[in-house]
Amino acid sequence: MPQAAPQVAIETPLAARHRAHGAAMGTWFSSSLPDHFTDWLSEYSFLRNSAALLDKNYRAVLSFTGADRVRYLNALLTNNVRDLQPGQGIASLLLNPLGHILAEIKTLALPDRILALSHAVVREQLLATFEKFIIMDDVTLADETTAYASFEIAGPRAAEIIRELTACDIAALPDLAHVEIPPAKLPFPCRLLRRSNAALPSAEFLVPREHAESCWLSLEKAVRAHGGGPAGYTALNALRLEQGVPWFSYDFGEKQIPHEAGLQDTHISYSKGCYTGQEIVERVRSRGQVNRLRVGLRFSVAAPPPPGTPLSVSGKETGHVTSAAFSPLANCIIGMGYLRREHSTPGALLDCAGHPAEVIALPLPSPAQP
Repeated sequence: MPQAAPQVAIETPLAARHRAHGAAMGTWFSSSLPDHFTDWLSEYSFLRNSAALLDKNYRAVLSFTGADRVRYLNALLTNNVRDLQPGQGIASLLLNPLGHILAEIKTLALPDRILALSHAVVREQLLATFEKFIIMDDVTLADETTAYASFEIAGPRAAEIIRELTACDIAALPDLAHVEIPPAKLPFPCRLLRRSNAALPSAEFLVPREHAESCWLSLEKAVRAHGGGPAGYTALNALRLEQGVPWFSYDFGEKQIPHEAGLQDTHISYSKGCYTGQEIVERVRSRGQVNRLRVGLRFSVAAPPPPGTPLSVSGKETGHVTSAAFSPLANCIIGMGYLRREHSTPGALLDCAGHPAEVIALPLPSPAQP
């Protein structure tokens, strides 16, 4: 279900177009984005069986230039920015001194700068935090959020479609590798970013915002030619829960440390040297465990329990729900939440607001292909 938010942090530049073409708009990542364009189960089928076009305009885009940009970011982020070569990218976290997660950041190395992709809901906090640590460094920080638009093609046929559009074989690229697409291939400037969205082949198109509509039209035509179409976040949310993919501001944030959220193997370098929050991360690693963990959940309820719903065992609260949605694959409501370690084993039975719930392993087994 969409995240409740008191105000919208950012609106997709295609909001008016989406509405004019019948899309139901909602609030996702505190941003105005499509819930669905038609029937969300059909859009889910695009993601599972062909390809879907996604509006990814919840991004905060920050640019770092200057001779010290690499050293500066490497001292703040959890992953190894120092060794990135132009055309490479990496997923990192920005932590506070207590090791809690302030932001998830994809850093993309370009010859003359580093682009940092995060979430608009924390844009102001990010700008303040980064500016605070620019002291004697030769670093210039620019907020380029409104300069870009972002769209993604995801699904089993995504690689084929992207190859036809750009002549780029995303299957040969590592995750978060990125290339500039020559103008002869597309009628607009574009940086193509290899993604693994919910364990599906995918790529993100980062384009100047003035080309947002022409980009969307070109990509929509391509996915429809392969039996796909646009998809909203109702379908994407169901799929990513089935795949066990946690979302920042839904399933992890400033109340969690990386090991609780299960991000210790994907977002952290243990050999890069010091960064903000490293002492806590190393202490947890040496201790070998945390007291609570992010888990997959199955609910025996008719509607998804809202975020924050308590989970209990024998009348004693042991955790809470972070997100939930109907899963077409499981034919029931599934979700994620946090539980004390002793109750986090798959098969453990829980109470969720008076209804049965169970800890399950994610991702769910993939459906048999026709």
